[in-house]
Amino acid sequence: MSISNPSATYFEEVAGQWDTLRTGYFTEAVRDTAIAKAYLRPEMVVGDVGSGTGFMAAGLAPLVKRVYAFDGAPAMLEVAKKNLAQFENILYEPADGLNLPLPDDSLDAVFANMYLHHCPDPLAAIREMVRILRPGGRLIITDMDSHPYAWLKAEMADVWQGFERDAIRTWYKEAGLVNRIVDCTGQSCCAESHDAEISDPSGREAKISVFVAIGTKAVAGVEAEVQKGYAAHAEGKGTACCSSEPANPKACCSDGSAKAEGCGCSNKDSAKTGDCGCATNKADGESTCCGGKSDEASFTFIQGYSQTEQGEVPAEAAEISLGCGNPIAIAALQPGEVVVDIGSGGGIDAFLAAKRVGPTGRVIGVDMTPAMIERARRTAQKEGYAQVEFRLGQAEALPVEDASVDVILSNCVINLTQDKGQVFAEAQRVLKAGGRLEVSDMVTDTSSPLDLREDPANWAGCVSGALPEGEYVDLIRQAGFENVTVRRSYLAGEMNGTRLYSAAVSARKGG
Repeated sequence: MSISNPSATYFEEVAGQWDTLRTGYFTEAVRDTAIAKAYLRPEMVVGDVGSGTGFMAAGLAPLVKRVYAFDGAPAMLEVAKKNLAQFENILYEPADGLNLPLPDDSLDAVFANMYLHHCPDPLAAIREMVRILRPGGRLIITDMDSHPYAWLKAEMADVWQGFERDAIRTWYKEAGLVNRIVDCTGQSCCAESHDAEISDPSGREAKISVFVAIGTKAVAGVEAEVQKGYAAHAEGKGTACCSSEPANPKACCSDGSAKAEGCGCSNKDSAKTGDCGCATNKADGESTCCGGKSDEASFTFIQGYSQTEQGEVPAEAAEISLGCGNPIAIAALQPGEVVVDIGSGGGIDAFLAAKRVGPTGRVIGVDMTPAMIERARRTAQKEGYAQVEFRLGQAEALPVEDASVDVILSNCVINLTQDKGQVFAEAQRVLKAGGRLEVSDMVTDTSSPLDLREDPANWAGCVSGALPEGEYVDLIRQAGFENVTVRRSYLAGEMNGTRLYSAAVSARKGG
């Protein structure tokens, strides 16, 4: 609570009874859902805003290094200290929710359970929680959906009668969060009025669905670093890991580990000796890379193209393939279809798609790097691909008309974007009803270390921007896609206990 918030007076008065009262309103299942969506790591430091008597903090403390419990009602925190006496990693902070006593970029995750509907200015409260988040950190709010029970304002000091989910999405966006998800928890908040004579037309018994809202604080400078890395690659100076091109030897790991910054790669034999000359094994399309600053990381990216497929496309495209899979293999393209390739690079997937949709079809490659677009256009003109065009543009704002595309492809590109939810929303926009999304991308089994994620220079290696598979799928569904399926392709490597692997993801637009 905010200390200046009238709700704080109510919670000061009920602090001694709150643990009993709370069990009638919401259960541990709400907390479990919030924690599951946070993808916590043991080294994390997190915050619990509106902590009350420690409901959320009790679930967080065993999972992370430290928990800050903030509340505007000191009496609630005194009860929390007794409830959570067995935990030595919780710090209790009487605090106004609009003035949290931590510097900017302090916490790896922030939680707020049943707090926001007590805030006179929810957007200001969200902005303050985002302020203390580290870049790449998550905000997780659980609260009530919009409801008609006005008596809760008088009896429970509620300021808001819940929220419309679109309002939460808008506030998250305005606060600078990306990968925004607002979904149901499958739980309800239940309450009964103390006034037996209540005249509220909605009745004196309330059963209100509870949502969970997740968003990630953006990392400054990612797009510029990714564009710089891939521009260099287009000019033959590549340093991107998802590649078969030689990397800068000075950035390579001389002992095969990942102690140096940047990315180096080698074939399987030279990886054992630390040879930085990247000579892709053409038989299996495999290359091994040293990735960024992760002390334990050594990553293998498998492109997945057969020798036949590599022979189908111009050499200029095949030699600059930067993928981690083969979306063409799962797309079942048909003659006459319109295809968009997000992050088309040198054009290998666009040219393979052109072979399958034929002269009556059409393929549009979209890439944000001018040097890549120029290279792909030269190849298309030289080789006579009349049905293929390449457009300069962002994955988050595709230069493609609404409902004009049958299939969207992407190969190891969406992980390079920050706002993957916006990318999937754009895919939904441009697809026709019944259109298909076919993606090969890098994902993880849990969160990557934040020191890796928050450094923009690491993103071009196809590692730092990889999301947990569950969050990746949630974002696709949040965009409105149906029939989402995931096929894990191969394990690329591990970084500080997090497994990185390639996934082939398919989904369909309803209609």
